[in-house]
Amino acid sequence: MATETDTHFNEIAAEYDDSLPPHVVEHYLDKRVAFVRELMNEGSILDVGCGTGVLAGRLAAAGYEVTGVDPSEGMLSHVAGVAPRIEAVLGDATSLPFEDGRFDLTMCVAVMHHVADPGMVRESLGEMVRVTRPGGLVLIWDHNPRNPYWKNLMARVPQDDGSERLIPEAEIVTGLVEGGANPVSTKQLGFVPDFVPARAVGLAARTERLVERTPGLKRLCAHNVIVARRRVT
Repeated sequence: MATETDTHFNEIAAEYDDSLPPHVVEHYLDKRVAFVRELMNEGSILDVGCGTGVLAGRLAAAGYEVTGVDPSEGMLSHVAGVAPRIEAVLGDATSLPFEDGRFDLTMCVAVMHHVADPGMVRESLGEMVRVTRPGGLVLIWDHNPRNPYWKNLMARVPQDDGSERLIPEAEIVTGLVEGGANPVSTKQLGFVPDFVPARAVGLAARTERLVERTPGLKRLCAHNVIVARRRVT
């Protein structure tokens, strides 16, 4: 049964990929693919909440075997045109339609704040650990509640309708541990806002790298990026 959130994403699917300037989208796509490359050179990836498949498609083009799962039929209807090299599956993060230990890396980007409900966040994190092979990795890349700009941006993009909840880093870490994974790293990344003009994105990226390395200041970066490894029992 479709939820209100699923219905909302069905309605905005056609405009979703245009909600941010293309040069800003490209910056973060490159950043995320590079981050995954640092975690592993090859293997199978599950992109939970893959949407129209833009990031999943980039990962597939980089040589990974990528499966995308999303609860919105409207979003998935765009995958074939955006990312024809991935397998797209209809499914919910709280009950992933995959067997235990199938993927080398299970990840989600900007998903948990839409899941929102604490119990459902915990269930989703546990499911992500479950479908990851023992010794494999789970990557959560989500909005950092400490960043003051999110309130402004989320009021203007179509995917955010007010039902979201920014999830604290500690809550994600706890959910992963309870689900059977050990934290590997927790970082705050991203500082290029949507209003940066294309001609200035290089300067903004250099500023971002400086902020990411500066104690105290890096806590205000846009995203919490958490990596955990499924325990081998």
